[in-house]
Amino acid sequence: MPDAKPAADSAARLRQPRKNNPEKTRQDILLAAIHEFAEQGLSGARVDAIAERTSTSKRMIYYYFGSKEQLYLAVLEKLYGDIRATEATLRLDELEPEAAIRRLVEFTFDHHDANVDFIRVASIENIHHSEHIAQSSLIRSLSKSIVSQIAAILARGVTAGVFRAGIDPLDLHLLISSFCFFRVSNRYTFSTIHQLDLGEPEAKARHREMICEAVIRYVRA
Repeated sequence: MPDAKPAADSAARLRQPRKNNPEKTRQDILLAAIHEFAEQGLSGARVDAIAERTSTSKRMIYYYFGSKEQLYLAVLEKLYGDIRATEATLRLDELEPEAAIRRLVEFTFDHHDANVDFIRVASIENIHHSEHIAQSSLIRSLSKSIVSQIAAILARGVTAGVFRAGIDPLDLHLLISSFCFFRVSNRYTFSTIHQLDLGEPEAKARHREMICEAVIRYVRA
């Protein structure tokens, strides 16, 4: 008669609860949700699909986030939090003013180009008139940091005599973000209408340098 012990041991192992890492589980759900919301929008996204992407359950997702809308808000906070956190590591205060502006523009261009899901989710939130971001004091607080950094760079540049006075740091943030965002958000329509491949390396390098030069010429004394 075959030994039943190995089969019994295997069954016992299957019944044992998995050791869980709550923070990793939460992050895995967020990453899956980013892709789902980016592809399907808020209304089209399905919690079932997010559960399938993470090999978890709807019940577990609701345990961590409460509802699909709260999960969507958590996605927005993660996406904006990630870009603001990376900006904080650029050490812009250690660079000469013009070099700091160039570094910030290059980072914004590269980040938006590489993070299409961020652009898509931000575009979706604009369709919803920013009603979810309006609920997040975290995103508003985080976003003040980049405006403060730009203000400090501009002040240093004015003191050094290399930047002109009177530039609004929020306006400059808008100028930088608008080109970098549009290039990704309108990539397909713009490329189709003008028969231009915006993903082509030469075009990308040309546009990266163009926005750097445009911003630097705008702030120079």
